[in-house]
Amino acid sequence: MSYAFGKCYDPNGARHGIPTFPWKYAPDGYATRRQLRARGLRPGGQPVAAQVMRRSRRRKSGVSVAYLYRIDRAKPVRPMTPGRHAALAKAMLARRTCPNCRTDAGYCIPPTLGMCVPCAYPEEQRAA
Repeated sequence: MSYAFGKCYDPNGARHGIPTFPWKYAPDGYATRRQLRARGLRPGGQPVAAQVMRRSRRRKSGVSVAYLYRIDRAKPVRPMTPGRHAALAKAMLARRTCPNCRTDAGYCIPPTLGMCVPCAYPEEQRAA
């Protein structure tokens, strides 16, 4: 029996506490948050109904987990209101504004630099 079915197949939830399935083997009627969003739905406050697991070399635990929600209990995504649209536009402007020169960089400022590229590397900008 492979790793996927041996350690990740627990449809009753006896081992992991909630029903667990191998990656790509979730039964119909369940979806991840991204899959719900692609259908125009959201979890809507429902608890996690199941999970899918797979081996991962990147994680310390050695396992990647994706939580699943029931599609029949999902609710439609709330429509974008003018206030929410204005708040998101203001937040994106703050991410694009350089704190050093106070100009709109036209792109989101990288958190690793903390400022726009011309302010972070002024000597390279003069040479070009």
